[in-house]
Amino acid sequence: MKTRKLSRTRRRATILGAAAASVVAGAAMLPNWSAGAAVVDDPRVDARTKATFQRLADAVFTDRTDALVDGRQGNRDKPLTDGFSGDVRMSAGTARGEDAALSALDQRKDKLAKLGEKYSKGSTTVSLDATSVKGRKAKVAVTETTTLTYEKVRGSEPGTTGFQAHHELTFSADRRGDWQLTGIRATDEGDLAVNQTARPVVEPMTAKVAGTTPSAPKASTSYPGPANPKNFTASGLDYPAMATYAKQYWSNYNPAYPNFNGQGAGGDCTNFVSQSLKAGGWKHAPGYVYDYTKWFGNADIQSHSFIGVNEWSWFAQNSKRTTSLANVYQLDVGDVLQLDFDKDGSKDHTMIVTSRNRGVPYLTYHSTNTYSRSVASIIASYPNALYYAYRT
Repeated sequence: MKTRKLSRTRRRATILGAAAASVVAGAAMLPNWSAGAAVVDDPRVDARTKATFQRLADAVFTDRTDALVDGRQGNRDKPLTDGFSGDVRMSAGTARGEDAALSALDQRKDKLAKLGEKYSKGSTTVSLDATSVKGRKAKVAVTETTTLTYEKVRGSEPGTTGFQAHHELTFSADRRGDWQLTGIRATDEGDLAVNQTARPVVEPMTAKVAGTTPSAPKASTSYPGPANPKNFTASGLDYPAMATYAKQYWSNYNPAYPNFNGQGAGGDCTNFVSQSLKAGGWKHAPGYVYDYTKWFGNADIQSHSFIGVNEWSWFAQNSKRTTSLANVYQLDVGDVLQLDFDKDGSKDHTMIVTSRNRGVPYLTYHSTNTYSRSVASIIASYPNALYYAYRT
Protein backbone atom coordinates (compact mmCIF):
# COMPACT_ATOMS: atom_id res chain seq x y z
CA MET A 1 0.00 0.00 0.00
CA LYS A 2 1.50 3.35 -1.04
CA THR A 3 1.25 6.48 1.12
CA ARG A 4 -1.38 8.90 -0.13
CA LYS A 5 -0.06 12.33 -1.27
CA LEU A 6 -1.82 15.65 -0.59
CA SER A 7 -3.53 17.21 -3.61
CA ARG A 8 -1.60 19.96 -5.36
CA THR A 9 -4.84 21.97 -5.78
CA ARG A 10 -5.03 22.79 -2.11
CA ARG A 11 -4.16 26.33 -1.14
CA ARG A 12 -0.75 26.88 0.42
CA ALA A 13 -2.28 28.42 3.53
CA THR A 14 -4.42 25.35 4.15
CA ILE A 15 -1.42 23.06 3.77
CA LEU A 16 0.72 25.09 6.14
CA GLY A 17 -2.03 25.37 8.69
CA ALA A 18 -2.59 21.61 8.74
CA ALA A 19 1.03 20.45 8.53
CA ALA A 20 1.41 19.06 12.04
CA ALA A 21 -1.95 17.30 12.00
CA SER A 22 -1.19 15.85 8.58
CA VAL A 23 1.99 14.20 9.83
CA VAL A 24 0.18 12.54 12.72
CA ALA A 25 -2.76 11.44 10.60
CA GLY A 26 -0.52 10.24 7.80
CA ALA A 27 1.50 8.12 10.21
CA ALA A 28 -1.69 6.53 11.53
CA MET A 29 -2.75 5.62 8.00
CA LEU A 30 0.45 3.71 7.23
CA PRO A 31 0.43 -0.10 7.59
CA ASN A 32 1.72 -1.20 10.98
CA TRP A 33 4.72 -3.01 9.48
CA SER A 34 6.05 0.20 7.89
CA ALA A 35 6.75 2.01 11.13
CA GLY A 36 10.48 2.43 11.65
CA ALA A 37 11.46 0.41 8.56
CA ALA A 38 12.01 1.11 4.92
CA VAL A 39 9.44 -0.37 2.54
CA VAL A 40 10.65 -1.97 -0.66
CA ASP A 41 8.10 -1.46 -3.43
CA ASP A 42 7.69 -4.13 -6.11
CA PRO A 43 10.81 -6.15 -5.24
CA ARG A 44 12.60 -7.81 -8.13
CA VAL A 45 12.96 -11.57 -8.56
CA ASP A 46 16.43 -12.26 -9.93
CA ALA A 47 18.03 -15.57 -10.89
CA ARG A 48 19.29 -16.15 -7.36
CA THR A 49 15.83 -15.65 -5.89
CA LYS A 50 14.26 -18.01 -8.44
CA ALA A 51 16.83 -20.64 -7.53
CA THR A 52 15.89 -20.27 -3.87
CA PHE A 53 12.18 -20.55 -4.76
CA GLN A 54 13.04 -23.85 -6.43
CA ARG A 55 15.08 -25.10 -3.47
CA LEU A 56 12.26 -24.31 -1.04
CA ALA A 57 9.74 -26.07 -3.27
CA ASP A 58 12.07 -29.07 -3.41
CA ALA A 59 12.28 -29.06 0.39
CA VAL A 60 8.48 -28.92 0.77
CA PHE A 61 7.82 -31.93 -1.44
CA THR A 62 10.86 -33.88 -0.21
CA ASP A 63 9.55 -33.48 3.35
CA ARG A 64 6.19 -34.87 2.21
CA THR A 65 7.82 -37.84 0.51
CA ASP A 66 10.06 -38.55 3.48
CA ALA A 67 7.00 -38.70 5.74
CA LEU A 68 5.97 -41.87 3.87
CA VAL A 69 9.33 -43.64 4.10
CA ASP A 70 9.83 -46.33 6.71
CA GLY A 71 12.23 -45.07 9.35
CA ARG A 72 13.84 -41.63 9.27
CA GLN A 73 15.22 -40.97 5.81
CA GLY A 74 18.55 -39.16 5.82
CA ASN A 75 18.65 -39.19 9.64
CA ARG A 76 17.08 -35.74 9.74
CA ASP A 77 15.69 -34.51 13.05
CA LYS A 78 13.54 -31.79 11.49
CA PRO A 79 11.95 -30.97 8.12
CA LEU A 80 14.15 -29.53 5.38
CA THR A 81 11.89 -26.48 5.21
CA ASP A 82 13.03 -25.49 8.72
CA GLY A 83 16.38 -24.53 7.20
CA PHE A 84 14.95 -21.59 5.23
CA SER A 85 14.98 -18.07 6.65
CA GLY A 86 15.77 -14.54 5.52
CA ASP A 87 15.23 -13.66 1.85
CA VAL A 88 13.00 -16.66 1.07
CA ARG A 89 11.15 -18.67 3.70
CA MET A 90 7.79 -20.16 4.60
CA SER A 91 5.11 -18.02 6.19
CA ALA A 92 3.87 -19.03 9.62
CA GLY A 93 0.51 -20.08 8.16
CA THR A 94 2.08 -22.22 5.46
CA ALA A 95 4.40 -23.82 7.99
CA ARG A 96 1.41 -24.82 10.11
CA GLY A 97 -0.31 -26.23 7.02
CA GLU A 98 2.74 -28.29 6.11
CA ASP A 99 3.03 -29.59 9.67
CA ALA A 100 -0.57 -30.80 9.38
CA ALA A 101 0.16 -32.38 5.98
CA LEU A 102 3.21 -34.23 7.34
CA SER A 103 1.16 -35.51 10.26
CA ALA A 104 -1.54 -36.77 7.86
CA LEU A 105 1.09 -38.48 5.70
CA ASP A 106 2.63 -40.11 8.76
CA GLN A 107 -0.81 -41.56 9.54
CA ARG A 108 -1.09 -42.71 5.91
CA LYS A 109 2.24 -44.50 6.30
CA ASP A 110 0.85 -46.34 9.33
CA LYS A 111 -2.27 -47.35 7.38
CA LEU A 112 -0.12 -48.67 4.54
CA ALA A 113 2.00 -50.67 6.97
CA LYS A 114 -1.15 -52.37 8.29
CA LEU A 115 -2.03 -53.22 4.68
CA GLY A 116 1.39 -54.77 4.15
CA GLU A 117 3.07 -51.94 2.26
CA LYS A 118 6.17 -49.93 3.15
CA TYR A 119 8.67 -47.74 1.31
CA SER A 120 12.36 -48.17 2.07
CA LYS A 121 13.43 -44.88 0.49
CA GLY A 122 12.17 -41.99 -1.59
CA SER A 123 13.59 -39.45 -3.98
CA THR A 124 12.03 -36.12 -4.97
CA THR A 125 13.32 -33.50 -7.37
CA VAL A 126 11.62 -30.24 -8.37
CA SER A 127 12.15 -28.25 -11.55
CA LEU A 128 11.06 -24.63 -11.92
CA ASP A 129 8.86 -24.19 -14.98
CA ALA A 130 7.81 -20.54 -14.88
CA THR A 131 7.79 -17.48 -12.60
CA SER A 132 5.46 -14.50 -12.87
CA VAL A 133 5.69 -11.44 -10.65
CA LYS A 134 3.02 -8.81 -10.15
CA GLY A 135 3.71 -6.21 -7.51
CA ARG A 136 4.48 -7.96 -4.27
CA LYS A 137 3.20 -11.38 -5.39
CA ALA A 138 5.12 -14.07 -7.26
CA LYS A 139 3.53 -17.17 -8.81
CA VAL A 140 5.93 -20.05 -9.34
CA ALA A 141 5.03 -23.14 -11.42
CA VAL A 142 7.04 -26.27 -10.64
CA THR A 143 7.12 -29.93 -11.62
CA GLU A 144 7.72 -32.51 -8.91
CA THR A 145 9.16 -35.91 -9.84
CA THR A 146 9.05 -38.47 -7.05
CA THR A 147 10.12 -42.11 -6.85
CA LEU A 148 9.44 -44.42 -3.89
CA THR A 149 11.18 -47.77 -3.47
CA TYR A 150 8.99 -50.58 -2.22
CA GLU A 151 10.25 -52.39 0.85
CA LYS A 152 10.03 -56.15 0.21
CA VAL A 153 7.30 -56.89 2.75
CA ARG A 154 5.57 -59.54 0.63
CA GLY A 155 8.73 -60.25 -1.35
CA SER A 156 7.35 -59.69 -4.85
CA GLU A 157 6.50 -55.99 -4.96
CA PRO A 158 7.58 -53.96 -8.00
CA GLY A 159 10.88 -52.19 -7.57
CA THR A 160 9.45 -48.69 -7.38
CA THR A 161 6.40 -46.52 -7.78
CA GLY A 162 6.49 -42.90 -8.83
CA PHE A 163 4.73 -39.90 -10.25
CA GLN A 164 5.07 -36.45 -11.77
CA ALA A 165 2.97 -33.68 -10.25
CA HIS A 166 2.60 -30.01 -11.04
CA HIS A 167 2.15 -27.27 -8.47
CA GLU A 168 1.78 -23.51 -8.22
CA LEU A 169 3.48 -21.79 -5.29
CA THR A 170 2.56 -18.27 -4.23
CA PHE A 171 5.19 -16.04 -2.63
CA SER A 172 4.42 -12.68 -1.01
CA ALA A 173 7.02 -10.00 -0.29
CA ASP A 174 7.18 -8.44 3.18
CA ARG A 175 8.20 -4.84 3.99
CA ARG A 176 11.89 -5.53 3.42
CA GLY A 177 11.33 -7.27 0.11
CA ASP A 178 11.89 -10.74 1.58
CA TRP A 179 9.68 -13.45 0.08
CA GLN A 180 7.44 -15.74 2.12
CA LEU A 181 5.78 -18.87 0.75
CA THR A 182 2.09 -18.23 1.41
CA GLY A 183 0.31 -20.79 -0.77
CA ILE A 184 0.78 -24.22 -2.38
CA ARG A 185 -1.73 -25.48 -4.96
CA ALA A 186 -1.69 -28.67 -7.03
CA THR A 187 -2.50 -27.85 -10.66
CA ASP A 188 -3.01 -31.39 -12.00
CA GLU A 189 -6.64 -32.36 -12.46
CA GLY A 190 -6.72 -34.97 -9.77
CA ASP A 191 -4.49 -34.41 -6.73
CA LEU A 192 -3.81 -38.14 -6.93
CA ALA A 193 -0.16 -38.37 -5.86
CA VAL A 194 0.61 -40.54 -2.86
CA ASN A 195 2.23 -37.64 -0.95
CA GLN A 196 -0.67 -35.22 -1.51
CA THR A 197 -3.35 -34.63 1.09
CA ALA A 198 -5.73 -32.27 -0.73
CA ARG A 199 -9.19 -33.52 -1.65
CA PRO A 200 -9.23 -34.70 -5.29
CA VAL A 201 -10.95 -32.66 -7.99
CA VAL A 202 -14.14 -34.45 -9.00
CA GLU A 203 -15.84 -34.93 -12.32
CA PRO A 204 -18.98 -32.85 -12.90
CA MET A 205 -22.13 -34.90 -12.41
CA THR A 206 -22.87 -36.70 -15.67
CA ALA A 207 -26.53 -37.01 -16.61
CA LYS A 208 -27.69 -40.48 -17.50
CA VAL A 209 -29.34 -41.02 -20.85
CA ALA A 210 -33.07 -41.61 -20.27
CA GLY A 211 -32.36 -44.33 -17.73
CA THR A 212 -30.81 -46.61 -20.34
CA THR A 213 -27.21 -46.47 -19.14
CA PRO A 214 -26.01 -49.47 -17.13
CA SER A 215 -25.06 -48.92 -13.51
CA ALA A 216 -21.85 -50.62 -12.40
CA PRO A 217 -21.95 -52.38 -9.02
CA LYS A 218 -19.60 -51.11 -6.34
CA ALA A 219 -16.55 -53.17 -5.42
CA SER A 220 -15.43 -54.04 -1.90
CA THR A 221 -12.03 -52.81 -0.69
CA SER A 222 -11.54 -55.45 2.01
CA TYR A 223 -8.30 -57.42 1.93
CA PRO A 224 -7.83 -60.08 0.80
CA GLY A 225 -10.41 -60.41 -1.93
CA PRO A 226 -12.00 -63.78 -2.71
CA ALA A 227 -10.27 -65.78 -5.40
CA ASN A 228 -11.27 -64.88 -8.96
CA PRO A 229 -8.33 -65.70 -11.25
CA LYS A 230 -8.23 -64.10 -14.67
CA ASN A 231 -8.17 -66.19 -17.85
CA PHE A 232 -5.54 -64.47 -19.97
CA THR A 233 -6.29 -66.39 -23.17
CA ALA A 234 -10.08 -66.64 -23.43
CA SER A 235 -10.69 -63.12 -24.77
CA GLY A 236 -7.92 -63.07 -27.36
CA LEU A 237 -6.70 -59.74 -25.95
CA ASP A 238 -3.02 -58.98 -25.28
CA TYR A 239 -3.01 -57.89 -21.65
CA PRO A 240 0.79 -57.57 -21.34
CA ALA A 241 0.65 -55.16 -24.31
CA MET A 242 -1.83 -53.00 -22.39
CA ALA A 243 0.55 -52.86 -19.43
CA THR A 244 3.55 -52.18 -21.65
CA TYR A 245 1.77 -49.29 -23.34
CA ALA A 246 0.75 -47.74 -20.01
CA LYS A 247 4.27 -48.04 -18.61
CA GLN A 248 5.72 -46.47 -21.77
CA TYR A 249 3.42 -43.44 -21.82
CA TRP A 250 2.64 -42.80 -18.16
CA SER A 251 4.69 -39.57 -18.22
CA ASN A 252 5.74 -39.11 -21.87
CA TYR A 253 2.38 -38.78 -23.61
CA ASN A 254 1.85 -40.46 -26.96
CA PRO A 255 1.75 -37.66 -29.58
CA ALA A 256 -0.63 -39.76 -31.68
CA TYR A 257 -3.45 -38.77 -29.28
CA PRO A 258 -4.59 -35.46 -27.82
CA ASN A 259 -3.70 -34.59 -24.23
CA PHE A 260 -6.76 -33.66 -22.17
CA ASN A 261 -4.94 -32.44 -19.07
CA GLY A 262 -6.20 -28.95 -18.32
CA GLN A 263 -9.42 -29.53 -20.25
CA GLY A 264 -11.69 -29.96 -17.23
CA ALA A 265 -12.05 -32.09 -14.10
CA GLY A 266 -10.70 -35.58 -14.65
CA GLY A 267 -8.06 -34.60 -17.19
CA ASP A 268 -6.52 -37.30 -19.37
CA CYS A 269 -7.12 -40.39 -17.21
CA THR A 270 -9.79 -42.17 -19.26
CA ASN A 271 -8.21 -41.19 -22.59
CA PHE A 272 -4.98 -42.84 -21.38
CA VAL A 273 -6.74 -46.03 -20.25
CA SER A 274 -8.61 -46.26 -23.57
CA GLN A 275 -5.32 -45.97 -25.45
CA SER A 276 -3.88 -48.80 -23.34
CA LEU A 277 -6.90 -51.02 -23.99
CA LYS A 278 -6.67 -50.27 -27.70
CA ALA A 279 -2.97 -51.25 -27.67
CA GLY A 280 -4.02 -54.62 -26.27
CA GLY A 281 -6.68 -55.32 -28.87
CA TRP A 282 -9.85 -53.38 -28.12
CA LYS A 283 -11.38 -52.54 -31.50
CA HIS A 284 -13.11 -49.32 -32.51
CA ALA A 285 -16.89 -49.27 -32.48
CA PRO A 286 -17.38 -46.28 -34.85
CA GLY A 287 -20.36 -43.99 -34.82
CA TYR A 288 -21.63 -40.74 -33.32
CA VAL A 289 -19.27 -39.18 -30.75
CA TYR A 290 -22.06 -38.65 -28.19
CA ASP A 291 -23.39 -42.22 -28.45
CA TYR A 292 -22.09 -44.12 -25.44
CA THR A 293 -22.61 -47.41 -27.28
CA LYS A 294 -19.76 -46.38 -29.63
CA TRP A 295 -16.06 -46.26 -28.78
CA PHE A 296 -13.22 -44.87 -30.90
CA GLY A 297 -10.27 -42.53 -30.66
CA ASN A 298 -7.33 -41.25 -32.68
CA ALA A 299 -5.45 -38.00 -33.18
CA ASP A 300 -8.40 -36.24 -34.82
CA ILE A 301 -11.57 -37.45 -33.11
CA GLN A 302 -12.59 -39.34 -29.99
CA SER A 303 -15.94 -40.63 -28.79
CA HIS A 304 -17.08 -39.47 -25.37
CA SER A 305 -16.80 -43.08 -24.23
CA PHE A 306 -13.09 -43.02 -25.18
CA ILE A 307 -12.28 -40.01 -23.01
CA GLY A 308 -15.09 -39.67 -20.41
CA VAL A 309 -15.07 -41.53 -17.09
CA ASN A 310 -18.78 -42.31 -16.89
CA GLU A 311 -19.24 -42.74 -20.62
CA TRP A 312 -16.44 -45.32 -20.68
CA SER A 313 -18.19 -47.25 -17.90
CA TRP A 314 -21.48 -47.22 -19.81
CA PHE A 315 -19.84 -48.45 -23.01
CA ALA A 316 -17.76 -51.11 -21.26
CA GLN A 317 -20.82 -52.65 -19.63
CA ASN A 318 -23.25 -52.23 -22.53
CA SER A 319 -20.79 -53.78 -25.01
CA LYS A 320 -20.07 -56.71 -22.67
CA ARG A 321 -16.36 -56.00 -23.06
CA THR A 322 -16.07 -56.00 -19.27
CA THR A 323 -17.60 -57.74 -16.29
CA SER A 324 -17.73 -56.28 -12.81
CA LEU A 325 -15.54 -57.59 -10.01
CA ALA A 326 -16.80 -57.86 -6.44
CA ASN A 327 -13.50 -56.80 -4.83
CA VAL A 328 -10.70 -54.47 -5.95
CA TYR A 329 -8.08 -57.03 -4.93
CA GLN A 330 -9.37 -59.32 -7.69
CA LEU A 331 -8.08 -56.92 -10.36
CA ASP A 332 -5.34 -58.24 -12.63
CA VAL A 333 -3.22 -56.94 -15.53
CA GLY A 334 -5.32 -55.05 -18.08
CA ASP A 335 -8.28 -54.64 -15.74
CA VAL A 336 -9.67 -51.19 -14.95
CA LEU A 337 -10.47 -49.44 -11.67
CA GLN A 338 -12.67 -46.34 -11.33
CA LEU A 339 -13.32 -44.11 -8.30
CA ASP A 340 -16.16 -41.84 -7.23
CA PHE A 341 -14.43 -39.62 -4.69
CA ASP A 342 -17.46 -37.76 -3.31
CA LYS A 343 -20.04 -40.55 -3.64
CA ASP A 344 -22.38 -38.43 -5.77
CA GLY A 345 -23.05 -41.20 -8.28
CA SER A 346 -20.72 -39.76 -10.91
CA LYS A 347 -17.38 -41.52 -11.32
CA ASP A 348 -14.31 -39.28 -11.24
CA HIS A 349 -11.17 -41.22 -12.15
CA THR A 350 -10.00 -44.17 -14.28
CA MET A 351 -6.84 -46.33 -13.87
CA ILE A 352 -5.45 -49.50 -15.43
CA VAL A 353 -3.69 -52.41 -13.72
CA THR A 354 -0.14 -52.91 -15.00
CA SER A 355 1.05 -55.62 -12.59
CA ARG A 356 -0.18 -57.88 -9.80
CA ASN A 357 1.95 -59.40 -7.06
CA ARG A 358 0.77 -61.77 -4.32
CA GLY A 359 -2.83 -60.65 -4.50
CA VAL A 360 -2.15 -56.91 -4.79
CA PRO A 361 -2.86 -55.03 -8.06
CA TYR A 362 -0.64 -52.10 -9.05
CA LEU A 363 -2.10 -49.32 -11.17
CA THR A 364 -0.82 -46.77 -13.65
CA TYR A 365 -2.69 -43.61 -14.66
CA HIS A 366 -2.69 -40.01 -15.83
CA SER A 367 -3.76 -36.93 -13.90
CA THR A 368 -1.54 -37.08 -11.78
CA ASN A 369 0.89 -39.11 -13.95
CA THR A 370 1.64 -42.21 -11.85
CA TYR A 371 3.06 -45.69 -12.35
CA SER A 372 2.83 -48.90 -10.30
CA ARG A 373 0.82 -47.51 -7.40
CA SER A 374 -0.76 -50.25 -5.31
CA VAL A 375 -4.48 -50.43 -4.78
CA ALA A 376 -3.69 -50.52 -1.05
CA SER A 377 -2.04 -47.10 -1.32
CA ILE A 378 -5.04 -45.70 -3.18
CA ILE A 379 -7.44 -47.04 -0.56
CA ALA A 380 -5.28 -45.62 2.24
CA SER A 381 -5.41 -42.19 0.57
CA TYR A 382 -9.13 -42.27 -0.29
CA PRO A 383 -10.85 -44.55 2.23
CA ASN A 384 -14.25 -42.90 1.76
CA ALA A 385 -14.43 -43.12 -2.03
CA LEU A 386 -16.59 -45.60 -3.95
CA TYR A 387 -14.69 -48.14 -6.05
CA TYR A 388 -15.70 -49.84 -9.31
CA ALA A 389 -13.62 -52.75 -10.63
CA TYR A 390 -13.88 -54.02 -14.23
CA ARG A 391 -12.43 -57.21 -15.68
CA THR A 392 -11.53 -56.69 -19.33
